[in-house]
Amino acid sequence: MLALQQLGERLTKLSPKELARISLSDAMQQALEESGRIKSLNALRRHYRRLGKLLRREDLDAIRGVIGDIDNRHQADVERFHALERWRERLLEEDSEAFGEFMQAYPGVDRQQLRQLIQATRREREQGRPAAAYRRLFKFLRDAAGI
Repeated sequence: MLALQQLGERLTKLSPKELARISLSDAMQQALEESGRIKSLNALRRHYRRLGKLLRREDLDAIRGVIGDIDNRHQADVERFHALERWRERLLEEDSEAFGEFMQAYPGVDRQQLRQLIQATRREREQGRPAAAYRRLFKFLRDAAGI
């Protein structure tokens, strides 16, 4: 029963778009909509118990499958962002070797703009200024990777 309550709580935290991917009964959908209006912690606990009871009549394998897909997609996004952060640090530290590897990995990138952003970020670090160019470089890398 506790596992069903936790699953119900997890469902309340999904976006409407993610919830639309799950086939739920009308009673379950209404209960999930209602959970957004509940503010009291004790009332939420009672509501999660109610969701757990309603989940007994739902297709749990399908629900867990969709939630697993959502979690996997989120993890993949996090890993892509970490990879771009590593690229940014390599480009700032290693100079031409990392630059050549990045250009091979992403051949359509504007070379000159990338070099200018790298130089601006290095100057920014040397002068101890706020990290505006550092963020612009990351945005440029993110756009180049298509994320």
